[in-house]
Amino acid sequence: MLPLKLEIITIFPDFFSSPLSFGIVSQAIKRKVIEIQIHDLREFTFDKHRTVDDRPFGGGEGMVLKPEPLFRAIRAVQSQNLDRPGHVILLTPQGKPLDQELVSRYSGFEKLVLICGRYEGVDERVVEALVDDEISIGDYVLSGGELPACVFIDAVTRLLPGALNNQSSTINESFSAFSGGDSPNPEYPLLDCPHYTRPEDFEGNKVPEVLLSGDHTKIKQWRRKKALEKTLKNRPDLLEYDLLSEEDRRLLISSSKL
Repeated sequence: MLPLKLEIITIFPDFFSSPLSFGIVSQAIKRKVIEIQIHDLREFTFDKHRTVDDRPFGGGEGMVLKPEPLFRAIRAVQSQNLDRPGHVILLTPQGKPLDQELVSRYSGFEKLVLICGRYEGVDERVVEALVDDEISIGDYVLSGGELPACVFIDAVTRLLPGALNNQSSTINESFSAFSGGDSPNPEYPLLDCPHYTRPEDFEGNKVPEVLLSGDHTKIKQWRRKKALEKTLKNRPDLLEYDLLSEEDRRLLISSSKL
């Protein structure tokens, strides 16, 4: 099985030396689950100042990444292997929100080209001609696309076979269809349930007795209930009451959360 190839186009190539050197991503690189190549956008300029940005037409604050270097960079990356030109993604606040469903989709690609936006953005002609998807990691503005690229890579990598020591650990996480320890329901993926570890009693705060009971049926039910409660408290937008199963409704009602 070929590794997922990730091509990053950025004006700050050294930015990635630290984030890619730790944790799951680092291990995935060593195991050849993913292959990452970083391209300095300034290497695709032809003027002596290696200019990658200019003022926006029509006036306004800030600078815009020029089309010429980006066209050259993307075309160069795609031409390395015509059989695997790659799916081009621009990291930008104007993009569609990155969620677990999209992450899962991208984990099925063979090659992804990530463009790290900067300044006020990129020339729209690049988006119209070469970009397949515009992706945002949240409703806020960052200085550039380098941090979102790291988030994107981490989220996608951990879903790839061989990236984790125990791949089943992704099944019951937040936003998973299996979250909450119950049967899958893609209509309303939940946030993860609370977790506890030793000691059993820390400064008078004790681990819930049900988790010490050894009764797996009760533990499963407790985890589902707590996942529902946490989702309702922190992300009610994920739940639609009409779609809840009768059992989930009963669990929420019993917790006095509805």
